[in-house]
Amino acid sequence: MAAAATLPTDMACIEISKPGGPEVLVPATRPVPRPGPGEVLIKVAAAGVNRPDINQRQGSYPPPPGASDLPGLEIAGTIVALGPDATDWQIGDRACALVSGGGYAAYCTAPTVQCLPVPMGYSMVQAAALPETFFTVWTNVFERGRLAAGEKFLIHGGTSGIGTTAIQLARAFGARVFATAGSDDKARVCEKLGAERGINYRTEDFVEIVKPLGGVDLILDMVGGPYFQRNLAALATEGRLVNIAFLQGSKIDVNLMPIMLKRLTVTGSTLRPRTVAQKGAIAAALKAQVWSLLEQGKVAPQIHATFPLADAAGAHRLMESSAHVGKLILQT
Repeated sequence: MAAAATLPTDMACIEISKPGGPEVLVPATRPVPRPGPGEVLIKVAAAGVNRPDINQRQGSYPPPPGASDLPGLEIAGTIVALGPDATDWQIGDRACALVSGGGYAAYCTAPTVQCLPVPMGYSMVQAAALPETFFTVWTNVFERGRLAAGEKFLIHGGTSGIGTTAIQLARAFGARVFATAGSDDKARVCEKLGAERGINYRTEDFVEIVKPLGGVDLILDMVGGPYFQRNLAALATEGRLVNIAFLQGSKIDVNLMPIMLKRLTVTGSTLRPRTVAQKGAIAAALKAQVWSLLEQGKVAPQIHATFPLADAAGAHRLMESSAHVGKLILQT
């Protein structure tokens, strides 16, 4: 292992003491991890907070085999050590990375192919807000969902980290964007980010709003439950539905006839269990097609608040309240 001159033996981190509420996130001390083959060790400056972290804390989203049991799926910081066969990176490089766990810590290992350079002009806090949402949106909206310029795209949860990213990227690539949110104010935020129409789902019916348009070509849904049947109704002929989460449940009774009559495609995915090679391919696509948009200011992460690492519980409480717009970040 090639390493910076001095690395500490131990580090601060946040452990999940047991399944439960935010209070089970507790500060702890652990040995600094060592990078394995094809990995780097990053001194974490900032880490993103995401909905899967809450699911893991509650006991419903265990880490994949071999991954750290610490929460945290995205980080930004400085590379301080290189594992065997770690190429393309140098000690001292600034990087952000998608990881399978371990982000809520002062140090975290990451596969080299899942690392991306911190965009020019970006702070570490801004860079930490990128990997989880940009990897998720790219693979689901543009690869699985095949969104093309001129198509109509509906995103549910428009002011979430995923939503704010999806709105901006879809607009940047020439789509017409519609987004649902939980208040009139949040609907207006969606429009400021590039949505043609923000829809307050508490007072408006997204199916009726898109019906005069002939429906939409693609829907990205994180709600599930009763939204599934309504999503089928909102899709145009040959439309595609991509499910990436189920905030209102994954089991429903559904009439499948619209899928046949409108020749719909229903798909979905999760990101965390994918192989390093698969995640590396997404990273390469982002670097080639999206990173320049970040550096040009055409797309930007929306950061609602930052918290010290020791107050990860406070960040989780805010996320569960749904009062935020965009991303929540922990700083070490």
